[in-house]
Amino acid sequence: MSEIKVLDGGFSTQLSTHLDEKINGDPLWTARFLITKPKAVFATHLDFLRAGADIIETNTYQATIDGFVKYLGITEEESLEIIRKAVDYAKDAVNVYSKEIENKNVRNRKPLIAGSCGPYGACLHDGSEYTGSYCINISREFLINWHRPRICALLERGVDLLAIETIPCMREAEAIIDLLKEFPDTRAWLSFSCRNDGKSLADGNNFQELAVRCYKNALPGQILAIGVNCIAPQCVTALLQDINKNKLNDIIPLIVYPNSGEKYTVSEGWKKEGEIASLHEFIDEWLDLGVRYIGGCCRTYAADIKQIRSRVDQC
Repeated sequence: MSEIKVLDGGFSTQLSTHLDEKINGDPLWTARFLITKPKAVFATHLDFLRAGADIIETNTYQATIDGFVKYLGITEEESLEIIRKAVDYAKDAVNVYSKEIENKNVRNRKPLIAGSCGPYGACLHDGSEYTGSYCINISREFLINWHRPRICALLERGVDLLAIETIPCMREAEAIIDLLKEFPDTRAWLSFSCRNDGKSLADGNNFQELAVRCYKNALPGQILAIGVNCIAPQCVTALLQDINKNKLNDIIPLIVYPNSGEKYTVSEGWKKEGEIASLHEFIDEWLDLGVRYIGGCCRTYAADIKQIRSRVDQC
């Protein structure tokens, strides 16, 4: 199944192996290290490439103009330049990796770079990307205008595609589909933040209905895949299982990159509660559902991506 693409894992999780500093709890999260520890950012990208990732994401999930202006006291243009530099660090890692594998037999010979775009809630630093509560107070137009500068900066610097991820609410998802039409030659995946009930987006709307609607309302071919990220592995199948049910043609490509299954709160960070199922246990059933992009999110390491690569290569 050569069409299956392996993604990278939890950037903050792997980044922590290169740092002695605290990451969780910082209002800029990993984005601060674009300024303070760019070599660690580069090294983290390289870890995932060496583990077998076909696609790595820029360290820009929480890199926003709002956040940089507020917490670093810099200008909007300086903020956008940090986002552009994030693309450079990923490119540097791909260049180094490409030289490393010149005479090696590996599957990910031509890795791609996805520009990571987290939801508006990520910059609020209150965990609202897991609830979508902010969407009732802001307009679709606001969200379009808020997302546009970062997307422009990422595309200008030459990312191969966009990773629109952890979107928790219907209004923001629909705003992004509208915004992407301004960039008709751009390809993106759209990944949602969902509840653990097997049916609901984080804001309570029906996940499958919204996901399919977004896929169909986008420009033809613009959305490479739809799916979920940063959710416990055992909750994924119920969310995705009916999207391609009984379809012989027009299969919607799906994307999955779950977290470790631990629970996150702003006050306490990540905590393990009871037995946690490994994401590797579910790979075969996800592929049967039409998953074509698979990786890890928070609390997953390069070692997890290496295991995913091994399993995908056996299919």
